[in-house]
Amino acid sequence: MASPSSVLPKVVDGENEATGRRAKWWYVTFHNVTAMVGAGVLSLPYAMAHLGWGPGIVALVVSWGMTLYTLRLLILMHECVPGVRFDRYRDLGVHALGPRLGLWVVVPQQLIVQVGCDVVYMVTGGNCLQKFFESVCPSCSPRLHGSYWICIFGSSQFLLSQLRDLNSITAISLAAAAMSLSYSTISWAACLARGPVAGVSYAYNKAGTASDGVFRVCSALGQVAFAFAGHGVVLEVQATIPSSATKPSRVPMWKGTVAAYLVTAACYFPVAFVGYWTFGRDVSDNVLVALERPPWLVAAANLMVVVHVVGSYQVYAMPVFESIETILVNKFRVPRGVLLRLVARSTYVAFTLFVAVTFPFFGDLLGFFGGFGFTPTSFFLPCILWLRIKKPPRFSASWFANWGCIVVGVMLMLVSTIGGLRSIIQDASTFQFYS
Repeated sequence: MASPSSVLPKVVDGENEATGRRAKWWYVTFHNVTAMVGAGVLSLPYAMAHLGWGPGIVALVVSWGMTLYTLRLLILMHECVPGVRFDRYRDLGVHALGPRLGLWVVVPQQLIVQVGCDVVYMVTGGNCLQKFFESVCPSCSPRLHGSYWICIFGSSQFLLSQLRDLNSITAISLAAAAMSLSYSTISWAACLARGPVAGVSYAYNKAGTASDGVFRVCSALGQVAFAFAGHGVVLEVQATIPSSATKPSRVPMWKGTVAAYLVTAACYFPVAFVGYWTFGRDVSDNVLVALERPPWLVAAANLMVVVHVVGSYQVYAMPVFESIETILVNKFRVPRGVLLRLVARSTYVAFTLFVAVTFPFFGDLLGFFGGFGFTPTSFFLPCILWLRIKKPPRFSASWFANWGCIVVGVMLMLVSTIGGLRSIIQDASTFQFYS
């Protein structure tokens, strides 16, 4: 285990204002809601369609409980060494696993989460922007292809990426959190008002071979995992909260996190269950796209999604920006300033935009990134770090709980990654950019 002094400087009372640690517990709530409730909630009915009622409900409830537990572990480990704060996931990994193994284990996984989220949010923003335009002006022609709408949405991120840090996007994050609750409510309320479509079926889709059905179930599990994605930025969020010996940051952080998870439950479960109840196994991978009436309400909901993913993109991008700029400054001696920020951040936005336009497969991207990147950081990596740092007695309740999460998380990662990757390859073989 690496010495904490080699990872981070000691924190002294009175430095919170100077270092920008001014956040309150409710800041944590809407940062976490913004980070978590987003593209994933819209695909939950689609995941339910492949899992069915029983397995789908179990997968959602178990994932909600497991990820809340692992978030609790990360919050407690933020200040597990007196006088030291681990403000980044990678810092905690280095402390627990050593300077080499910690970086190689944590940094790739965290980057997959952050970059993967930003790619999916590009696709989501473009799709919902297109749906909004078509709802407002159904007779307008010619219709732009979805890839162009992704580019239009991505153009806004070039501007917002120049904001300084997480504290600079507090207002955007608050608006995004409000939008997430609003469009989630609209989604399930509109489905409930519509009622089941004619000929709705809840039977498993038997189209294709038996292996196709297995892979669809695997991809659906990845989509559920993607819905619980806030772990990749939780320590960065906690880093914005002031802390002292008498008032440690874990208290307001946990309070805000519990509030965020209650909001998440209010968004996820109604959308998943009511959306599946309405459309059955034929539901779209984005439930808002499946809704047609009332047009004004559907248009408003899609616009809310656009506003939300604008903020969500930045919540996940800010830690990446900080890492890129730190490497350029420390390794390549590039001077800090406006030019560095403009070039480095614009390059990252352009990269995520390119990937989104190249692979605009919403549901399949959720399944792949959910399995390959989100499952480790959300389901079992915090447990590995906890076992390494805290060393609970063998066969104790903590020991069993953490090893149980590790086993379930590893199995979920394997099956959902394979299912999501296979679906992406299938869709990519038939996709046409200009059609």
